[in-house]
Amino acid sequence: MTRTLAPALALLLALTACGADDGDGAAAPAASSDPAATALTVFAAASLTESFTELGEAYEAAHPGADVTFSFAGSQALVAQVQQGAPADVLATADQRSVEAVAGELAGSPQVFAKNQLAIVTEPGNPLGLTGLADLAVADVKVVLADDSVPVGRASAAALEAAGVVVRPVSEEQDVKAVLQKVRLGEADAGIVYVTDVRSAGDDVAGVQLPGVTNAYPLAALADAPHRAAADAFVAFVLSAQGQAVLASYGFLPPSAT
Repeated sequence: MTRTLAPALALLLALTACGADDGDGAAAPAASSDPAATALTVFAAASLTESFTELGEAYEAAHPGADVTFSFAGSQALVAQVQQGAPADVLATADQRSVEAVAGELAGSPQVFAKNQLAIVTEPGNPLGLTGLADLAVADVKVVLADDSVPVGRASAAALEAAGVVVRPVSEEQDVKAVLQKVRLGEADAGIVYVTDVRSAGDDVAGVQLPGVTNAYPLAALADAPHRAAADAFVAFVLSAQGQAVLASYGFLPPSAT
């Protein structure tokens, strides 16, 4: 069964795993002819929440006996957990800069599996009639952005700078879902998120796509993955035609997109 693991719990497991007592009475796990049919922990960027949840279910269906647990958070938080030794099998981030920070912890070169486009998110119906980045600089428009330590925050800052637009946000959030939630709750008029986040929110928000502004998403098995065969199998599954079709259904672009 696919599960979601809170980031704080992932770190706690890292601290307790070394001191756990494997009592003699513990039952041995059932043997399986499929090396990928085992427990698997995936650290994934917050913007992957919906798509990777479905991918996890599809992976489990393809590997009976597999049990995928996800920890979704901002890429910078996931990288920090890897650096602190949190046990995980796969890392998927929302930009290449994030994964480069833990290059020495990876089992191999990270592979780009998707790209994502930025979008302005607004209240339903876009009541302020926002059409582009310049509209976010209007004095009475309350804008929320992601912090520039977060991939979507860095991409937003780069897009605003390229457009010559200066925005003074009412808050800076630690992941893209927090930006989305601020707008969804009416605590801000607009924010910058990904196209996939606007789509996942449905009728709760409206969106204005920002053409040409994309982030590349890489993933890799971790060198110290407790379940390396399953980690490699999951990476291959995400890159497969089936995995790519799931990602496309959530609005992600293929790795080859420019």
